[in-house]
Amino acid sequence: MITVGIDVGGTKIAGALVSETGEIIMSLKVPTPADNTEELIHAVVTMVNDLRAEREIKAVGVAIAGFIDAAQSEVIYSPNLSLRNEPLKAKLEAKLGVDVFVENDANAAGWAEYRFGAGQGSKHMLMITIGTGVGGAIVANGELFRGGFGIGAELGHANFIQDGKQCGCGQHGCLEKYASGTALLEAAKELAASGTAEGSRLAELQAEVGELTGNEVYQAITESDPGAIRLLNDLGENIGKAVASLAAILDPQILVVGGGLSVAGELLLKPVRDAYLNHLPARGYRPEMKIVSAALINDAGVVGAADLARAHSLQR
Repeated sequence: MITVGIDVGGTKIAGALVSETGEIIMSLKVPTPADNTEELIHAVVTMVNDLRAEREIKAVGVAIAGFIDAAQSEVIYSPNLSLRNEPLKAKLEAKLGVDVFVENDANAAGWAEYRFGAGQGSKHMLMITIGTGVGGAIVANGELFRGGFGIGAELGHANFIQDGKQCGCGQHGCLEKYASGTALLEAAKELAASGTAEGSRLAELQAEVGELTGNEVYQAITESDPGAIRLLNDLGENIGKAVASLAAILDPQILVVGGGLSVAGELLLKPVRDAYLNHLPARGYRPEMKIVSAALINDAGVVGAADLARAHSLQR
């Protein structure tokens, strides 16, 4: 059964036709109208219709960066989108005429990695996604963990710094404010503006394009610029500290690091591993989880959403 997976992020909407084995048959991307709910819904409907133009599909999975209710039908709250208590499933089904299943985007990505990617072969997997924000997914004994109200595994909104930076969720000091792509870009802009030798390369790149974006920061990282590498190390250390605490609670066999920043590979994973080991309770007397990069990278959200939609549809 071929299904459609849609991944609605803070900056782009990705969609794909996905086979039962996780293969992407056709894909599309458009910018996210993050501040207008009706435009966002229209963009999703248009994308689904474009993807299914020449094929009959029975289910659509939609992954959203936000809190999803236990019935997987309503977006309770999305920090980086305009969705608030939005009955997304009902609205999309009315426009598309097929079953729609709504899932948190990091849950969908985690499920894709567990089924088809870096988490294959494990029963207990933790995933953390580092993109516009920080997301998380937990697979416990082969099942995706959602919690009592459907909004579990929001790892990016665990308190990391007491009375820290204001987060889009309404709290202060969330991990997302210190370990996301957005946080890295903010730190890079501050370093570029500092006038220090450490920030000189970032300042040069900023002068070339007018305003730093993630592309320039990644360019500086690939050039082994000391300032950019230091910022990436700081971010990795923050992730490592956080997952050491999570390991004490969840005891996963493997951590999969995904999201846009995972393309940095070992440059990111090494500080994550080092900080995890340095902060792991009872280190030396307990098994240590593997820490690896995601295999599906930016395709994980659409693949996971499609596979979960397929499973729900078959259960029905």
